[in-house]
Amino acid sequence: MLIVDAGPLVAAAWTGDRDHRRCVDLLSGAPWPLLVPALVAAEAAYLIGDRLGPAAELAFGQSFANGELVLEPLEPTDLDRVVELMARYVDLPLGMADASVVAAAERLGATTVATLDRRHFSAVRPRHVESLALVPA
Repeated sequence: MLIVDAGPLVAAAWTGDRDHRRCVDLLSGAPWPLLVPALVAAEAAYLIGDRLGPAAELAFGQSFANGELVLEPLEPTDLDRVVELMARYVDLPLGMADASVVAAAERLGATTVATLDRRHFSAVRPRHVESLALVPA
């Protein structure tokens, strides 16, 4: 299982991104399932559509329909934790989508997150492990 943040999804979709190849390699070789929290999926869909256009956003949506990516819903307990994390890291600031990644990882016992956002995810201390393993390296 791998929890996926928006950065690797956008980079994998955009061939001109400097992290494109390593994100494609990561996502294509990662242990299944590739879980994308619902708030992250919305963020990535917006960024892909805005930067790459509607055809790219459609392809992103199709990756869920095809089962390549799995949409991880925001559970009611996750929302409580998201708000708690946002308040605790308000000076970072930790946004709602990033906080939902941590909440999902805690609930599912996941220890690894695919992200390009080292600043936020290196600072956050999840409840279930000392720190999250961040990939790609």
